[in-house]
Amino acid sequence: MTGETPRRAPFTARSVVGRRALLRAGLAGLAAPGIATMLQACSGGSTSGNPGAAETIPAPGNPVRWPLSEANQMIKSGLTPARGSTLRVYNYSDYLSPRFLKDFESRHDVDIRLSTFNDADEALTKIASKDLAFDVYFPSYDSLGRLVAADLLRPLNHDYLTNAGNLWPRLRDPWYDRGARYTIPYTIYSTGIGWRTDMVSTDVAAMSNPYDVLWNTDYRGSMAILDDWHTAMAMVLLRNGIADINTTDPKDIALVRDQLLSMRHTMNPRVTIGMYTEMPAGQYGVCQMWSGDAINMPYYLPQKTSPDLLRYWFPQDGRGEVDNDLAVVLAQGKNPVAAHVFLNELLDDKVAATNFGYTGYQPPLTQFTPDKLVADGYVPKNLATAVVQQRDFDVGIPLLQLPAAADAAYHQVWQEFKAGG
Repeated sequence: MTGETPRRAPFTARSVVGRRALLRAGLAGLAAPGIATMLQACSGGSTSGNPGAAETIPAPGNPVRWPLSEANQMIKSGLTPARGSTLRVYNYSDYLSPRFLKDFESRHDVDIRLSTFNDADEALTKIASKDLAFDVYFPSYDSLGRLVAADLLRPLNHDYLTNAGNLWPRLRDPWYDRGARYTIPYTIYSTGIGWRTDMVSTDVAAMSNPYDVLWNTDYRGSMAILDDWHTAMAMVLLRNGIADINTTDPKDIALVRDQLLSMRHTMNPRVTIGMYTEMPAGQYGVCQMWSGDAINMPYYLPQKTSPDLLRYWFPQDGRGEVDNDLAVVLAQGKNPVAAHVFLNELLDDKVAATNFGYTGYQPPLTQFTPDKLVADGYVPKNLATAVVQQRDFDVGIPLLQLPAAADAAYHQVWQEFKAGG
């Protein structure tokens, strides 16, 4: 493997709550009155218009160009980070390469203070308080609208983002932030099925409906699904040919309930987000999985166990769940120039390769193709299906923020499932 050695941190009770699940799980909290009210209270009305107006929910079919903040001005062009200054970065644990952080400090004579959080509720509470003056934050597009409406973001000056040309063309002007006024894409990932060929005799990829393997009683007690309400429930919808994984139709939600409770009864699934360590350890043979965790699996196999036994399936036509994470500059930060330079370097080919080698989560840059990643040793050939391609993102289906009533209905079903039906 080129670049930095991927993390092989000990698996602890804290690290089991993986970054990907924390991000998605925190979105439920965003809909909670406490967080939503707090963010609305932070808004001076300069970007959100009427505070009582219906909330804007971006979607591929409803792209949004957010208004520029009047309170937080774009920084001037041509500036350089002040030597000896401090850049405060707020992120999930293990989601940035330590080598990149050290190299950035050396290149720009800037001291990086990295703070981490456990979930989006915690992060947004601290960001909304404005007490800690974070410069850079890593949200998902699900929370972007509320951050903009609350005037917590600084518009980006693209003169500093000279590496943006390395991005996939589609993500240079994304549907969730037309004109990329507030965000850069950071990582992309798909959701599919992982399995071990020594524990699962079924060729999952050859099945007419691979999702059915998660209801195959041959693997009762040896399967798992993601402990993430929206991702798990979206999988049930996709199994039934329902491409609208953000449906608010009560009949669709009832279908999800019936099939999840059936799975609970017949399969006794493990509900977890530790797939990247648990399946390599042999705790189960097949599971729902994020692509970044599939790429991480080989590094957690016991010594002398070949990674050739690992597999990952995602629909060949790309009509599965595909999402991405973002990086933004917070208005409360004291070092917006260094923050812009930091975001730009995340889009550098070499820096992105270093980050990918450490996190397993793929940057959406044109250089990262399945053939190249396999040839460079980042991904074994048998897991090349975990590499997200541009065409996947073009036709893939994202998880969106849900209206409050539908969100509550989904959560009621998920709580019933988690409680054992």
